[in-house]
Amino acid sequence: MDAITALTTRVSPAKLGEPGPSSAQLERLIAAAAAAPDHGRMRPWRFVVIEGAARQRFGDVLANALQRREPTAPAGKIEAERQKAMRAPMILAIAAATQDNPKVPEIEQIVAVGAAAQNILVAAHAMGLGGFWRTGAPAYDPEIKAALGFGRDDTIVAFLYLGTVALAGPPRAVEPAPIVRRFA
Repeated sequence: MDAITALTTRVSPAKLGEPGPSSAQLERLIAAAAAAPDHGRMRPWRFVVIEGAARQRFGDVLANALQRREPTAPAGKIEAERQKAMRAPMILAIAAATQDNPKVPEIEQIVAVGAAAQNILVAAHAMGLGGFWRTGAPAYDPEIKAALGFGRDDTIVAFLYLGTVALAGPPRAVEPAPIVRRFA
C-alpha cells in the first residue's frame, strides 16, 4: 500500500481481534515510530507493550485507578474499565519523556511523540492490521503512569490498541478539503 493510500484510508476499527502484531511486525511499527519528525533528535518517545496475560493485570490497574478516582462508581463501571484492556491483543502505551532543552520546547517533544504514535497507526494499517488511539482519564492518572514504569514527569500521549480488524469502522466521510489560506 502506498503512503497516501495508507494515510487517507486508515480508520479506527469498531472491533479488534487476534492475532496482534507479531514480534517482527512490532519491530517495524517501532521503527516507523522512530522515523517521526523529532526536532533536536531528542527521541522523547517511550513505549510499553501490553499483551497476553499482562492485559488482565493492566485491566486491574485501570479498574483500581477508576475506583480511586471515583469511590462511588458502580461495580459495572469498574468492570467495564477493567475490560478495556481486553479490547485488543496488544496495547502500546506511549509516553513522552521530555528533557530540558533551550532549543526544543517541551511541546515540540510531546508533538513528536504524537507523530510517532500516528506513524504506528498508519504503518499498522499498511501492514494489514488495525488500530485505534485512546487516552482519557487513565492517560493522566499518576498511578497508571507509575504502574507502567513511566517517570513522574513523563506524559502519556496514547494507548494504541492493535490487532486484526474483526469489525471495520465506518469509512471516512468524503468531506471538502479544509480551508487553505495563502499568506500574502
